[in-house]
Amino acid sequence: MHAPALARADVGVAMGSDVALETADIALIQDRLDRVPYAIDLSRATMRRIRENITLSIVVKFGVALLAILGFVTLWMAVAVGDMGLSLAVILNALRLGRIKPEKA
Repeated sequence: MHAPALARADVGVAMGSDVALETADIALIQDRLDRVPYAIDLSRATMRRIRENITLSIVVKFGVALLAILGFVTLWMAVAVGDMGLSLAVILNALRLGRIKPEKA
């Protein structure tokens, strides 16, 4: 019944029916509206981490490429730092999202 309205909305929050949950942007598994601010905070923090990770990746890749062109970095150093090291840094930065806890009501 509400799924068409959710589909047309800019942002939809649903709880309950399977159709509504599939259509909504945010699906509340528990019927607790007090968790919506937590979902918003978590999504904002996630976007910050994505921007940080992309920026870090571009800067490090550019720096390693520049140092490789100038002859200061060997191929294995570029792979170790620019690829594996950067992958680890991105993963560790993303894991910081797990520390965001909902406020107690």
